[in-house]
Amino acid sequence: MQIQTVGILSPGDMGQAIAAVLNQHGLKTIAALEDRSDVYDGLRLRTRQLAAAANVQDVGSLKQLVIESDVVLSVLVPAAAKEAAEEVAQAISSVGKSILYVDANAIAPEKVKSVAQIIESNGGQFVDASIIGPPPRVPNRTRIYASGKQAIELEQLRDYGLDVRVIGDEIGQASGLKMCYAALTKGLTAIGTELLIAAHRLGLDQQLWDEVSTSQPELAKILTRSLPSMTPKAHRWVGEMEEIADTFQALDLTERIFQGAADVYRLVKETSLGRETPEESDRDRPLPDIVTTLSQETLKDGI
Repeated sequence: MQIQTVGILSPGDMGQAIAAVLNQHGLKTIAALEDRSDVYDGLRLRTRQLAAAANVQDVGSLKQLVIESDVVLSVLVPAAAKEAAEEVAQAISSVGKSILYVDANAIAPEKVKSVAQIIESNGGQFVDASIIGPPPRVPNRTRIYASGKQAIELEQLRDYGLDVRVIGDEIGQASGLKMCYAALTKGLTAIGTELLIAAHRLGLDQQLWDEVSTSQPELAKILTRSLPSMTPKAHRWVGEMEEIADTFQALDLTERIFQGAADVYRLVKETSLGRETPEESDRDRPLPDIVTTLSQETLKDGI
């Protein structure tokens, strides 16, 4: 199969950046924005704006998306992954077209297997994928790992600016890799967020930071970089931590670490920093200011 048109579900931060890269390298990208009314809420308006900025063509309905796409790439919050697959599966069945459906959502391996069953039972083909790294606006910083018997088809996108790496032919391998990696990176950010707030409430901000900077300089760099970029994404990371918890529980490991991380991000998303969009967020905001704001605005709920 020659990939010429990629359907994006949906052109949010990651999906829009992927679409922009594909467009720049000569592929056509489309989205189904029929139900994303400008007057519905700010999030849907932002999605339309992001799609327009990346030159993603709006084809209206999911049915039309399936008709026109060679590949449908699902990049959503974890909670929306299964419902989106069900809607696309209905469109596949209605149209009678066996397109390639790529689930690149941060979901547990067992869930991605159930999503694969939904797509394949309705006549589609399925690839499990995971995105590691930021939105691919800068070359060589983002990897897309893929697994499944059809994963080799996705390697075509290497010719269009994406770093796609096939790691196996089993559904669940790519998602499992994402779960383990994000457990480290986003789990560490959650722990760092909580301990910095704790130090602030104890009046030990400077003493702790001086010690971390001296004895753990690499960790200090990670926290300085990760916290400012985390706050506008915290609402998405709640579900991701829950998926990691499910993954670890299925492996007879404790899930409670990541349920706690989900709680941290759940509190952050309710703060003024958590309600900002990535465009509104100040990446140069000093870390002490972030910690002070989070400490004050989560105090009523406690961490």
